Amino acid sequence: MILRPAALAVLALAFVAAPATAQSIAIAQAPEQSSGVGFGTTIEEAIAGAKSECVAGGAMAEDCFVTTACDYAGWTADFFVQHTEGNHWHETFCGLPEEGSPQLMEQVVCDRESRPYLLECALVQVWSPEGTAQMEW
Repeated sequence: MILRPAALAVLALAFVAAPATAQSIAIAQAPEQSSGVGFGTTIEEAIAGAKSECVAGGAMAEDCFVTTACDYAGWTADFFVQHTEGNHWHETFCGLPEEGSPQLMEQVVCDRESRPYLLECALVQVWSPEGTAQMEW
């Protein structure tokens, strides 16, 4: 197969780094205690920020685990999920391609046919690729 110059240009663009506004995101959680979200120009910086925010929320550093991290933040979604037996947690996803992606994911993450054990499930926060929270509480 011979690739034409136009096809090569498209392939080259596909491998270009994320947009200039792109940044990394990390989310750290300390079960039943605290959580933190960090953004940075590197994934290490984002992780450090997430852990710091988790500790600032009242958890011990050793209890703050990174549960989600993306070198390119993309659109990021946070879902509150509760089991019928009472325990609850957050499921977070980053690197989503479009603004509407978190709402589409909610249909899958919160689908009670595939997850009949759910008592509650809701999209509780969305962050833009620039790190701006989209939902106010």
